[in-house]
Order: sequence, then structure tokens, then C-alpha cells
Amino acid sequence: MKVHRALLSVSDKRGIVEFARGLAELGVELVSTGGTASELEAAGLHVRSVEDFTGFPEIMDGRVKTLHPRLYAGLLAVRDDQSHLDAAAEHDIEYVDLVCVNLYPFERAVAGRLPDDDIIENIDIGGPSMIRAAAKNHAFSAAVTSPESYDAVLDELRTADGRLSMATRGSLAAEAFAYTARYDTSVARWFSEKSEDFPPLHVRAYEKVVDLPYGENPHQRAAYYAQVGARMHVLSMVQQHHGKQLSFNNLLDLDAARDIVRDFSDPACVIVKHNNPCGVAIGTGALEAYERAFATDPLSAFGGVIGFNRPVDVATAQRLSKQFVEVLFAPGYEDGALEILMAKRSIRILEDNERRSPLVAEPEIKQVMGGLLVQDRDLDFADRTEMEVVTQRQPTDEEWRDLMFAWQVCKHVRSNAIVLAKDQATAGIGAGQMSRVDSVRLAVDKSRVKSLEGAVLASDAFFPFSDGPEIAIGAGITAIIQPGGSRNDPEVREAADKAGVAMVFTSRRHFRH
Repeated sequence: MKVHRALLSVSDKRGIVEFARGLAELGVELVSTGGTASELEAAGLHVRSVEDFTGFPEIMDGRVKTLHPRLYAGLLAVRDDQSHLDAAAEHDIEYVDLVCVNLYPFERAVAGRLPDDDIIENIDIGGPSMIRAAAKNHAFSAAVTSPESYDAVLDELRTADGRLSMATRGSLAAEAFAYTARYDTSVARWFSEKSEDFPPLHVRAYEKVVDLPYGENPHQRAAYYAQVGARMHVLSMVQQHHGKQLSFNNLLDLDAARDIVRDFSDPACVIVKHNNPCGVAIGTGALEAYERAFATDPLSAFGGVIGFNRPVDVATAQRLSKQFVEVLFAPGYEDGALEILMAKRSIRILEDNERRSPLVAEPEIKQVMGGLLVQDRDLDFADRTEMEVVTQRQPTDEEWRDLMFAWQVCKHVRSNAIVLAKDQATAGIGAGQMSRVDSVRLAVDKSRVKSLEGAVLASDAFFPFSDGPEIAIGAGITAIIQPGGSRNDPEVREAADKAGVAMVFTSRRHFRH
């Protein structure tokens, strides 16, 4: 297919003058609209207005300018169908062989929190229609939607006597339909988010950020896609200073680490392994928080993902350099710290420059075979006023502080989840067990603190029997926080009262499967 005529209408004007000039040098007639035409004319290019092409003026503040049968007949005519050729001749239709169009910046308008009326004006109508028409009729026309494609298109036209191959037109059509699908998804998502209900059609688009070395296992291919229009994603505003490319499992654990440290306002550190925290602690600074988190389970911490909510200083870097760390994630690194850390070849060093907060309305999605499970995020930030002390003994102030800390950590641990804590540091974690009593045993057995005397326990769901609390009480636990709601609550409460242990019911659970 030889390109004789091209229509150019772009919001993103990167490279458009150079692309148009390359087309003109090949003898292609340029048809253009509004701002694009003005920019091309200012660059000295001869441009035919779309009004001249259609014979109809631009009206209604630009809402109607390309929506005309003469244009769409020129885009959609099947040029080896005699009836189409006859119709084109009868109505003086001029063919359009290439459209170069990108759309109004709807996502930018939403991100800028413009008034609704302004956002609606950024819903493009003519642009998607032109792109879809050219892409549908790619046997006879080409749809170019990305400035990154300009050079390749020009190179082929120059080397092939102004022609584009069917393979190229098909590839451009695939890009074009993906582009308009992404755009429509953004618009649909904006409208659906104005309602508090889950929409009947859950539409999301995802854009590939990077191919990954492999998936969970070396024989699985993998890539990372970011959700289009999301306020934040796992790698948003993240700078990698050192180390190999992040892996599939690194990203899973990084997501968990970011989520956990974001929950704390005091200096905090988390060590994540296999998508579970194996140590979480608060300290006076990054170093103390790290040392206390590491002390929870030094064995599991080997090769983990470590996250901080404070910059890493030299002393912390020196301590970290003595451990095998897969990924280090922090909001900054003080002078000299990076040099110490970068002496280790294997460590991936990431800096978090994200200062925004995630949108609380964004739902959580889990993929299942052939579908998605969608739910509200578990954003419960423990509120003591909504909790009930159900035992004879009230928690002390120190126990309350640790109970709140343990409850906060508990919601990030895979069910069945048990978190032991002391002095705002985890003292033992039992995760992912099929039996809650086994999670208690695991948390107690894995504890590396000198003594659990005076520690507290958090459970993500109720205890069905008193055996779990009794194991923890026998190890020295003095206060327990759990949702309650079991038919055996009286038995569990009695076990706590008998041992003089305080117990708090939250009336809300934290399952995380």
C-alpha cells in the first residue's frame, strides 16, 4: 500500500514536525486539524485543513471537526471492492492512507484532579473513531498512534518507495486497538469510581513496564505490568541504584514490604521472605529498627527483602553489609551509605521517592482461573475505642502499645496468622498454617528472643479452642488480641482469666490468603 495522503491530529506533539516533514519529502499530502496544523505550518510545512477536506467547518468548540462521512469513507473504503470504488467516485471521496492520531490527555486531566466538566472535555470522540477506522481497514490504510513509531514508519516508507507492508500495517493496527482500549478503559474506570458500588463490568488496563528474567520458577516466563491510571504501583517513583534486575519474587516481596512500612509513622523496618514478614520492629532510628526486626528470626532473614520508612545512614549500611540481602528498599541513603552497600555485588538497592498515598478506594484484586476476585482493601487501622476487653484483667499501657503493634503487623501475615510482639518488635511469627494452634506453636518455636515473658499475641481470626492461647500463655504471653466470635469464646476467655492474662476482642478479623 502506497501512502499518498496522511491525516495528522495529535495532542502529544513530540516528533510530529519531523514525522510530517519526512512524509512531505516523500510527496505525501498532509491534512491536519487545529493545533497540529498550526504547529506544522509554523515549521514551514504546507498543510491542508480538515475543513477543506470535508467541506464542513469545525463547530461546537472543536467537539465536531473530524466526524464527517467524507473522512470516514476515505478511511474505510475497501479499495479492491468495485462497489466501494463506485461509491467513492460518485461522492468525490478522497482516500486517506495514513492517520497519525493520539488522544486528548484524559488520564492527565484525572490525575490533575481537574473539575468534572474539564475532565469530560478531555474525553476524545473523533480521535478514537479515526484510529479505529484506519486500524479496521488496515488492508488499505495505516494507523500510527505513538511517537515512538514515527522513525520506523518513515524508514520503511523511504526504503520501499513510499509503501508500508501488510505486516507493518497489521502491527500498527494491533497497537492502535490496544491504545484505544486503554483510553476507553481509563474513561470507564473514572465513571465507575464515582459510584460506591462494584461496577457490573470491571475494566482495567495494564501496561508492560519490563520483561522479567523468569517467573516464580526458572521455567516460567514473566513480565511486570502496571495498571493504567493507578495512583501508585509497586515500582512507582522507585530508583534502582545497584544490583541485578528485580525478579518476579522480588517484586512480590517488595510490594509486601512497602505495604507494611507504610503503616507506621515511627522509624520502622520490615524483613520479608516469601511474601510474609519474618521480622517487623519500631526503633529510635533505622539501625535500631533493623536490629530488632532481624532479631525476630535471623535464620529466615537470610536473603530477604528489607524495607525501611526512614533513610539508611552509614551505621545501618555497615550493619546491613554483614548480611545477605536480596533487595533493600528505603526512602533515601545518607552520604557514604550507598558506597558501603554497593561493595556487595548481589544486593539490589532501591530508593523510594514516592510521596503520595495510595487511593483508599482502589480495590484489591486476586486472579483465579478465568476470572478475578475483587474486594475492598483491608485498611483497618486498629482503633482501641472499638475494641472490648473481655477478661477480668485490663491490659497495661505497655501491653496496649504492643497489642496495637502486633495487630497492625498481623494483617500483613498470611493466614492462619499469629504474631508475638514485645516492646514494639515482633518476637515470633506463625504464618500460613492450616491450623491456628500450629501457627501458635510455630510462632513460639521460631522465637529467638531471650524470653517471651511479658510478650503479647495477635491472632488474625478467632481461636476455635483454648489450646492455642494455652500454648502461648505457657510460653509467657500476658495479653492477647483477637477478633472473637467463636462459639467457644467463653472457654477461651476462661483460660485467659485462669492465667491472669488480658484478652481483647476486636470484632474484626484480618484474614490474608
